[in-house]
Amino acid sequence: MKNSKRSKVDSFIVMDVMESARKAESKGQHIIHMEIGQPGTPAPKIAKEYLSKQIHSNNLGYTVSLGLPELRKKISKLYGEWYNLDLNPERVVVTNGSSGAFILSFTSLFDSGERVGIGSPGYPSYRQILKSLDLVPVDIQTEMQNSFQPIPPDIEKNNIKGLLVASPANPTGSMLDKQSLKNLITAAKENNVSFISDEIYHGIEYEKKATTALEITDDCYVINSFSKYFSMTGWRVGWMVVPESHVRQVERLSQNLFICPPHASQITALAALDANEELEQNVNIYKKNREILINELPNMGFKNFSPPDGAFYIYVDVSKFTNDSLQFTKEILEKVGVAITPGLDFDQRRGNTTIRFSYARSTEDIIEGTKRLKKFMNI
Repeated sequence: MKNSKRSKVDSFIVMDVMESARKAESKGQHIIHMEIGQPGTPAPKIAKEYLSKQIHSNNLGYTVSLGLPELRKKISKLYGEWYNLDLNPERVVVTNGSSGAFILSFTSLFDSGERVGIGSPGYPSYRQILKSLDLVPVDIQTEMQNSFQPIPPDIEKNNIKGLLVASPANPTGSMLDKQSLKNLITAAKENNVSFISDEIYHGIEYEKKATTALEITDDCYVINSFSKYFSMTGWRVGWMVVPESHVRQVERLSQNLFICPPHASQITALAALDANEELEQNVNIYKKNREILINELPNMGFKNFSPPDGAFYIYVDVSKFTNDSLQFTKEILEKVGVAITPGLDFDQRRGNTTIRFSYARSTEDIIEGTKRLKKFMNI
């Protein structure tokens, strides 16, 4: 049998790096993980305890496709607590992680062959999901002086039907301020371009609070997840907020594509929304790790980077040392046991001279990782 053209997507390099690290660990090597955007902390304690109680009294099975009504209500309250917004819970759709939300968003908004703009560097799976849905990903080359974010002229000149923006962004950790986000949304509306805001790193900010697109307009799709701030990557539960007029079409798609998000994960997410103290302690760990790397990386020769506003990544220009970031990171893994992601995952044009450090793990790991990197750099 032949393979479909839509199936010809690139590998997710960070997962390949993770597999290489796993193989090294299986041989007894101690690997410091700075490649994957996975918090070193588990799901909140009160959330796991709540699930443990519920699992004995609750017959887990299908839920309604849009998600547990009580979870949708609680997510809507989060927008009141974080952004002072009165959000109708009927607009909240619980999804199978943010990945499920991207599939639902792209399928709901775009027809086959339409062009969708994504910032480069950016999360690589945007591009591959779009390809698999027979859509055309349009890489918008962003610049450091614009915080590695698209700017309004990019919308018209790229002839796109949709624009996906992430703030805080992966891999750079950069954020759009409210005015910059408003300028993009206004330009999108003027050019009849659908606007999608990826906000899965909201809650993990350092100098100022992130702005949600919903503070500016209701005519957009907003995507979030319990994976990052709530430390629930493997639970595969996220959410999206859509205009009221789009709820039913998204519901029909969700019914047929996913049936529903995992019931146990939804129950856990429900309690995780009350774990404020524990979650803020996690953010304090990221703050400390960020400070360590910002101070230590220049001492190793990694001087060309922009300090992240949010998320838990630092994106570094390594053109001084290599024009093959994939081989460079392979050597670091082999020689000193530190797993790092090459920039090729995030920027197909310039990624051969960039790498991404993730500082989502424990502070002890970050300190040990910097020691090993100094050894690799002969410092």
